[in-house]
This record gives sequence, structure tokens and C-alpha cells, in this order.
Amino acid sequence: MWLNAITMNRVRTIFIFLSFFLSATAFSQKPSKTDKAVIANLKAHIYYLADDKLEGRRAGTQGEKLASEYIITQFRNIGIVPKGTDGYLQAFEINDGKQIGESSYFSVNGKNLEVGKEFFPLPFSARKTLEAAPAIAIQEPDMPWFIDLKEILTDNSGNPHFDIYEYLKNNTKKAFDKGASAIILYNTSTADDNVVFNAKDKTETSPIPVIYVTKDAAKKYFSDVTATMNLKLKIDIIEKKRTGHNVVGYIDNGAPTTVVLGAHFDHLGYGEDGNSMLRTGEKLIHNGADDNASGTSALIELSRILKKSKARNHNYLFLAFSGEELGLFGSKYFVDNPTIDLSTVSYMINMDMVGRLNDSTKALAVGGYGTSPAWASVINAADKKLPFVIKIDSSGSGPSDHTSFYRKDIPVLFFFTGQHKDYHRPSDDADKINYEGELNVIRYIDKIINDLNNDTHKLAFLKTRESQQSVSSFKVTMGIMPDYTYSGVGIRADGVSEGRPAAKAGLKSGDVIIQLGDNNINNMDSYMQALNKFNKGDRTKVKFKRGNEVVEADVQF
Repeated sequence: MWLNAITMNRVRTIFIFLSFFLSATAFSQKPSKTDKAVIANLKAHIYYLADDKLEGRRAGTQGEKLASEYIITQFRNIGIVPKGTDGYLQAFEINDGKQIGESSYFSVNGKNLEVGKEFFPLPFSARKTLEAAPAIAIQEPDMPWFIDLKEILTDNSGNPHFDIYEYLKNNTKKAFDKGASAIILYNTSTADDNVVFNAKDKTETSPIPVIYVTKDAAKKYFSDVTATMNLKLKIDIIEKKRTGHNVVGYIDNGAPTTVVLGAHFDHLGYGEDGNSMLRTGEKLIHNGADDNASGTSALIELSRILKKSKARNHNYLFLAFSGEELGLFGSKYFVDNPTIDLSTVSYMINMDMVGRLNDSTKALAVGGYGTSPAWASVINAADKKLPFVIKIDSSGSGPSDHTSFYRKDIPVLFFFTGQHKDYHRPSDDADKINYEGELNVIRYIDKIINDLNNDTHKLAFLKTRESQQSVSSFKVTMGIMPDYTYSGVGIRADGVSEGRPAAKAGLKSGDVIIQLGDNNINNMDSYMQALNKFNKGDRTKVKFKRGNEVVEADVQF
């Protein structure tokens, strides 16, 4: 039946009112038999995913594999069909830094030194093979040079700003310019030089090999500084990679548009990637019950609900991401290599840490509110009948997987029950989850999906301000969202905030920052160290690569 515009608006107003009324009534009820079943399922999911036998579900490990197999089993039993590149799975590569190749060797006077124990190349060392007979005490052209770190360590013993790695990189270049064919480092002092093979080092490769000989080996082979050494060496440094997997399921309702629901299922393992909040140095399993077994479990239960739902005017894609804890690896890979046409996606809902609804504050954070005008019609933060207090954040970006979809101009919502003292610690366990609270979050998300079911068009998209993870000790910021999946030298901007220093300097998404002031930017650590040297109002130069072009610009913090 045809209705005029005024009648349609009245009907829509009545429909929204009834939706809020009915949902509020439903929220106020005691748990039904169905609700109890959902809670039991949530407990089963979370207790399995956060069990010690999964060893923290670090991306690319056996624990991740066990978790993905569990999710696949749940999807299959519910009737969710596979939509990955290999059944339910979508594999992606994780660059884990560098490692010493098995073919590397170093021999002194015919005796092979043990790699890792008696010597190791520095990660920026050239990949080369050479034979030579240099004298330890003489630095001749076209010969390896022996460098004892004793003097430089003594000279800088009281200098808190001395960086041994910067010294080694700079002096390797100087030695090469003077004719050195290789650098052999050792340390005869009692001072600890702290030189190690840093797999995450992204420094530009040196033109010559640089190796470090440990104290015991140096004492054994280099005690006579007047001696001539017969050296043979081969340095092979290769990329260290592992493979992560997204799990992708689908409900095909034959609709022209698709709704994406996502949650990451990986966590920190034993904290090997340096993202644990535990600072004791202990090797402990980080089970990640809230982060993010809770979101993964909500994803599974929503797939069960939507499989039975009458809300069939959209298709539904269920994405369990891996690699989120490394910097959104899985979701970024998916949006760059989608298994459906992204142009058909109406909106994306992301659930990350939805299992610790606080009984006193009852706060549920909802991010992405500003990414579509449609959200105002289905989210009422002032609704006093809800079992939680809605905290709105308009930004479409942030430290979770919805950011990858927002970057593709897709409206997003992000659900999060808040930070807590167990975040990124081994104590984030299944017995601390608020299961009734998570049930209410699932109910609320289901309600939003149902309220939008009759809108068969794609939701309108709006750009929002950039939300950035801040570090309290930082005095300034560039205003970029780093691309953590970038494995090259420098920091690639995945997003640039309007009105912030980077944008004012002319940087765009995809640009790679390689220098800030006098500071070379090799990786995230050097970028953060550089930022900490500036104060608000300071001016400096920024160098960045745009394609093959190097651009220099003025920047003011």
C-alpha cells in the first residue's frame, strides 16, 4: 500500500518508539530459558578460548590454530557457511622481523664459531661472503676492521643519552667510507654493552657485514692484538615470517547488501611481541578472556541468533580476526583482500572486550557513532531503561578492527565495556567475565540490527575525527594513525588527522616518515623516541617518502 511522506514519517516514528519500548521491556525481564542457554554458551566458549592449552592464542601459533578450529566448528554447527579463501580460513602473512639465516658462518683460523653463542651479525649487516687475513691492530683498506668497544663504553659511562646502536650504525658508515670490508665488534671491558640481535630493527642495510663476537669468544681468539687472523664469513639475514588466519562465515539471504560483524580472537601468547603490561620478565600465558574471547563468543552467539532471525533483508558476514594485537593485521588484510564485494557492505559492527560490564558504573562504550547519521535513529544514549549507560564516541577509528573498515568508507560501530586492571596481563581469566552483562550487550546489538533491517539501502557514511592511542609521557603528536603492518624502514601513515601537525605539513595516507628533525625514523620505537624530544610549539623538518619521491616539509607541534 502506498503511503505519503507525512504518513511514512509518522509510521517510522511509531516504529522507533515501539522498538525502544519493546527492547526496554525485554531488557527488564529476568533471564529466560533462551537467555540462560546463551549464557551457558558464552561460558563454554570463553572457558575454552581462554584455557591455558591455547597458550594465549598468539597469531600464527598452534594456540591460534586451536582457537580457529573451535570457531569453525561452532559456525558449522550453527549453519554458517564458509566464506574464506580456504573454506572458513583466510591466511595472511605476518612479518616478524629478521632472523639469522642457517647458512651464516664465521671462522677464525679454521675454527668455526657457534652462531648465537659465540657470534652473531647485527640485523643491519650486509648479506655477503668474504675471506681475508687482517691484523687485529691494523685498519687497512679492503680488509675487515676489528673494533673493541671498551674505549667508547668507558668514554660514555656517565652519558644517559648514549645509544650504542646509533654509534655502531654511524661508525659502520664511516668505516666503509675509509675502506673497511667488514666490521668485527667485541668488548674487552667489564662494562655490559647490551648488544643483541634485534629482530625488529628496520635500519637500512649496511654496505658491509657487521658481526659481534661475544666476550668469551673474543678472549679466546683475539687476546693477541698483534696477530693476523685468517677469517671466513658468510652473513645471511632473512625475513622472519609467520602465518595468521582470519575465520570467515556467511549467511546468504539473497540480499543486495551485507552487514559485517567482527571480533578478533587472537591474544598475546606469552607476551613475546612486547605488548604485555606485565613488566616482571616472567614467561606467563596471557589467556585474554575479555580481550578478546568475550568478543569472539559474542560473535558466535550473534551468528546463532541471526541464523534464526526474521531480519533477512541483509546478508551477514561473520569475521573472527587474528593479528589484531599486532596492529590490526587480519582486518586490514581482509579489507584489502575481501571475500565479498565491499561496495555491498552497509555497515560493520566490531566487538572488542565486551565481557567486563562493571556492576557499579554499568558503562558500555559505543564508538563510531559519527560514521553515519543512521546511528542516531537506533541508539538512544539517554534511554534510562537500558541495563547499562551508553557512552558515545563519534570517531570511526581507534585501536581495534573497525578502523580497517572505516578506512574503506564503511559506517562502523564499536562496542567495548571498558579497561580494567587485568588488561594485557596474565590475570585476564574466564572467571572474571560478567556473563549476564555480556548477554545484555548481545541483546542490544541484536536490537540495533533488527531496527535497521527494513532499511535495505546501504547506510550513509560520514568521516569523523581521528581517535589516537595516546601515551601519557608524550608532549606532542604528529596526528597520524600508524600502519602497523608496514615492514619497511620508517612509519607509514594509515590515516592523517585533519588540522594536526602532519596534515598541516602536507602528509597524506600512505606517506612514510623517515626523518623527524635530526632523528632518523626506522621503526615505531625510533618514532616515539623522536616525538619525546619535542615540546608543544616547536618547529622542525619532517622527511617522508611518497612513492619513490622523498619530500621535506616544515612541521610545527
